[in-house]
Amino acid sequence: MPAPDPTDPPKPPTGANHSLRGLSAELTERVPQLLDAMRTIGTGLELHSTLNRICETAAGLTDSRYAAIGVVDRERGGLSDFVTYGIAPEDAARIGRIPDGRTGLLGALINESHGVRLTDLTEDPRAGGFPPHHPPMRTFLGGPVQVQGETFGNLYVAEKKGGAEFTDADFHMVRVLSTEAGIAINNARLYEAARQRERWIDGSVAVTTALLAGGDADDALSVVAEQARRLADAAVGVVMLPAAEGGLEVVALSSTDRPGPALGMIAPPESGIVATLLSGSPVFVDDSATDPRMITDLGREYGPSMLLPLHSGGRLLGVLATPRERGARPFSAAERSLAAQFASQAALALMMADAQRDRERLAVFEDRDRIARDLHDLVIQRLFATGMMLEGAHRQSAMPEVRDGVGKAVDELDVTIQEIRTAIFALQQGPAEAPSGLCKRVLREINMAAVPLGFKPEHRFVGAVDTAVGELTGKNLIAALREALSNAFRHARASRIEVVVDATAHLDDGRPAVRLTVADDGVGIPEGGRRSGLRNLDRRAESLGGSSSHGPGLGGGGGGTTVVWEAPL
Repeated sequence: MPAPDPTDPPKPPTGANHSLRGLSAELTERVPQLLDAMRTIGTGLELHSTLNRICETAAGLTDSRYAAIGVVDRERGGLSDFVTYGIAPEDAARIGRIPDGRTGLLGALINESHGVRLTDLTEDPRAGGFPPHHPPMRTFLGGPVQVQGETFGNLYVAEKKGGAEFTDADFHMVRVLSTEAGIAINNARLYEAARQRERWIDGSVAVTTALLAGGDADDALSVVAEQARRLADAAVGVVMLPAAEGGLEVVALSSTDRPGPALGMIAPPESGIVATLLSGSPVFVDDSATDPRMITDLGREYGPSMLLPLHSGGRLLGVLATPRERGARPFSAAERSLAAQFASQAALALMMADAQRDRERLAVFEDRDRIARDLHDLVIQRLFATGMMLEGAHRQSAMPEVRDGVGKAVDELDVTIQEIRTAIFALQQGPAEAPSGLCKRVLREINMAAVPLGFKPEHRFVGAVDTAVGELTGKNLIAALREALSNAFRHARASRIEVVVDATAHLDDGRPAVRLTVADDGVGIPEGGRRSGLRNLDRRAESLGGSSSHGPGLGGGGGGTTVVWEAPL
C-alpha cells in the first residue's frame, strides 16, 4: 500500500462524522481550546484587530511559531491586507512590502479550495523563495477563509514548534478556524462599510449646515475641501472652478502639514482629464505620478486620486479633487460611490448657498437704492431749502459777525451736499462696474465697506502698486482686504480704520513683496474667539509664499487689531 501524500488533505473521520466520538483523541481534547478560540475571534468588529486575533489564535492552536492571514482584494485581485504573527516589527520593516498574492505559493493558494499541508515548503515547485531578511520556514499549513463559497483570503501557519510536522488535528483546527475567521472578517467588513457610510453622511450634513449658515464663497469652498480631505483620508482636498481662459483654477484647498497646490494654479484645458471633468464625468486615477493623462505638475507628487465634478441641475459648479499620498492604497468602489454622492450633495448645498447669497445681495442692493433715493429726494432737498433760508438770513442781517457765520454755514452745507451726492453715486454702482487697477479695486473695497461701517476707512498707497503687483497676488490681496474689513465691521466695533498697501516692502528673506496693513481701534480679538477669518488670510498668504500676522491696533494702549498680510511680488 503506497504511503499517503503529505500534501493531500486528510480524509474526514468515518462512521460518526457529526460526533465527537468520530474525531481523533487529539482533536477531541483540543475542542474546548478551539471553542474558546472561536469565541475570541468573534469579539470586536474592527478589521485589523480581528485579523491580529485570528493569527495569534491560529498559532496557539497549532503550536506554531508563525501565522499569517491574507485578505483577498475582491476588486483588483491579490491581497489587500496581510497580517502576521511571530515576526518582530523590525524584521517586518526589513522585509518590506507584503506579498502581492498573485505569485509564488501564497498566490497559488488563493484559488486552492481544500488547503495545503507541507513538510518542507521550500521544496514545493510553487514556492518562489523568501525575500531578504525573511525568517526560515519549512513546515507549512494553509487553508482558505471562506463564507458561503466566497473566498475572503487564506490562513497560514508555519514552523511547528519542536521541529514536528503538522498533524491531521492541526489541519482540522485550521479548517474550522478558517471558517470562523471568514465569518468574523465578513462581519468586520460590513461594520466598516456601515461606519464609512455614516462618516460620509455626517460629512455631507456638516457641509450643508456650514454652507447654509452664511459666510462668503471662499469659506464655503474651503469647508467642502476640508471635509472631502478628511473623509477620503487624502493628503489634500482641492476645489477647482472653471477658469475664464479655460481649464480649471484652484480656488480652495485643505491639506495636512505638507504643502499643496498653490491657490490660483490652473490645470490647462488641453488635459484630457480636465476635458472629461468639464463634461461632467468623474475621473479616478490609481497613481497620479505615473498616469500619462497628468500633463502638469499638479498631481505628480501624489498617488491614487479621485476627481469629481460638482454639478447640480445640469450646471457644472467646479471640481473636487482628493489625492492620496504616493504608495497609499487605491480608492475602493465603495469609497468612489460615497465620494460621488458627497460631491453631488456638496454641489446642491453650494447652489443653495449661492442662491441664498444672491437673495442677500439683492436685499442689500434694494436697500442701497432706497437709501440713495431717500438721500436724493429728501435729505438733499431739505439741505438745499435750509441753505436758501440761510442765504436769505445772510442778506437781511445787519451785523457783520452774523453774516460771516451764516456764510460759513452755507459753505458747509454745499460741501455736505456734494459729499452726499458722491455717496449716492457710490451706492448706485454695481459690482460689474469694478475698475481694473489694483489701487482702484482697493478704493472700491474701502468705499463699499464704508456703507456698513458708517465711516470711510483711511487709506494710503506706497510705491507703484498698480504696476508692481501681479494679477494673482493682487486678486488674493483684494480678498484679504475684504476679509480684514469684514472682520472689522462684524467684530471690532471700530470708529477708525487705516488701510495701507505698500509695494516697496520686503519679506524676512529679503524678497520684494507687497504688504497690506489693516489697523483699527476696536475691541481687539477676544480670547477663544473664532479664527476662521485669520486662517483664511494665512492660507492665502502661504499659498503665495508669504505670511500673515496680527498685533495691537490704533486704539489707546494698543487697543484694537492690526492685520499684516504680505506676499512676494
